[in-house]
Amino acid sequence: MMKPTLLVLALAATHAAAQRPANTSVCDYYTTALLKDNNATNQEALVTLVVNTAVIGNFTPNKLNILVPGILAQNQTYNGSSVNLAAYFDGSLASTNNGGGAGVSVNFLDDGGATPLTKGKPSNGNTSDQYKLLTHLYEYFGILLGCSQYGKPGYPAYAGDISMYSVHKYMALDPYDFGYFVQQVALSAASFGVAEADLEYVGGALGNLFGHRCSAATSIAPGEAATLQVICITAPNATCSLYANVEDPKFANGSASSTQHASGTSAPAATSSTKNGAGVAKTMCGSLMVLFAMGTAYWLS
Repeated sequence: MMKPTLLVLALAATHAAAQRPANTSVCDYYTTALLKDNNATNQEALVTLVVNTAVIGNFTPNKLNILVPGILAQNQTYNGSSVNLAAYFDGSLASTNNGGGAGVSVNFLDDGGATPLTKGKPSNGNTSDQYKLLTHLYEYFGILLGCSQYGKPGYPAYAGDISMYSVHKYMALDPYDFGYFVQQVALSAASFGVAEADLEYVGGALGNLFGHRCSAATSIAPGEAATLQVICITAPNATCSLYANVEDPKFANGSASSTQHASGTSAPAATSSTKNGAGVAKTMCGSLMVLFAMGTAYWLS
């Protein structure tokens, strides 16, 4: 991987303003625009910076002055509803799927937390749960962003569970959780100069893959089997027999996490639910368009 200091300086000094050709992927275009050489090392380095910024917030110079609070930021709101995604990462909630019949508590910040991420790394070592999670994110976003060198020497192929539904099935994520997550990814990309049209493309891809409650099994990469991908699964629908209803995950100490999810998640088919008084459609967890105006992101419902 490119040395973090050199990568930060390169990104800080460059802004990609031209329109991306239709036959060039988001990953390839911005790797070339920002880092010049479109090779596997640079593609992974660019995705790493975007993912790390989305997770912990701004830590590199940002010429566009776009604030990225980060997925782990405390006391955040999305569409007027409180969001606390950090609880899914720090082991507070028994929400990780380890192959059993219920969620378990796993601390995914067990190897340095934010500090190694600010240095362009996933963790301090390479055997921790934090290392496994972050490297899986780098690999998976290499697929989503269309990195042409993904799976080749210098950019490892995704080594995790290819079904995002399976990975997230015990989290009971709601539309606000999902919307905030995608918003942070979009803000991070925008802070590195990704154009509005490309943010809309990425937002649409994330919404289509992970945000439709009744989506059929989908293959995310050539040669991969079609599997269930929906992440936001707190919108039960009786016709969606492939997706099990879920309960809100309990805190690791065994107490109920009703403050984490105000809306119930085990009810049968319904048309809407409420969380903190805001209505939300049951058929989809996030919207498909991102608009950036004057450095502020708005996720359209």
